[in-house]
Amino acid sequence: MSAGIRQHDTDAGFTLLELILVMLILSTVLAMAAPSLRGFFGSRQSQDAAAQILALTQFARSQAISEGVVYRLNFDTKDRVYWLTAWKSGSFRELQTEFGQVFTLPRDMIMELEDAEKEDGKPYVEFTPQGTVTAATIRLIDRGGRALEVTCPTVTESFSIVESERVYANQASR
Repeated sequence: MSAGIRQHDTDAGFTLLELILVMLILSTVLAMAAPSLRGFFGSRQSQDAAAQILALTQFARSQAISEGVVYRLNFDTKDRVYWLTAWKSGSFRELQTEFGQVFTLPRDMIMELEDAEKEDGKPYVEFTPQGTVTAATIRLIDRGGRALEVTCPTVTESFSIVESERVYANQASR
């Protein structure tokens, strides 16, 4: 080795202490961000559930018109479930497609219905072969009391999603 070149014995890496400090800083930042992320995912679940109900209303309306059969979007607000049925062989029967399954709302969400028709105490929205529908509002309320409404103001219009201005205290206090 020549006299003018010196060899360094130090490694260019991180010490254990430096790695622990970086992990501590990352953990602190994530702990501060976690509550706001939970709210983000909760609102995303509300939007997904509203979009799913809207898709079911669009499907039921188009199928009712094309098949000449009455369709119903049924609700059980106590168990927070909803499903489609169609008038076949003298009664309403569940569909034998992916749209015929029973859908469940996310755990921290409740459902309220306004102006829906009822049979045996169970609310439903009906879609006729003439293209008319039950004018109703399906309100999905999250744990924070924020609501999305899947609403149809008249029997000849389609359902749409509207964000409610009102905060519902009955859900926020749960």
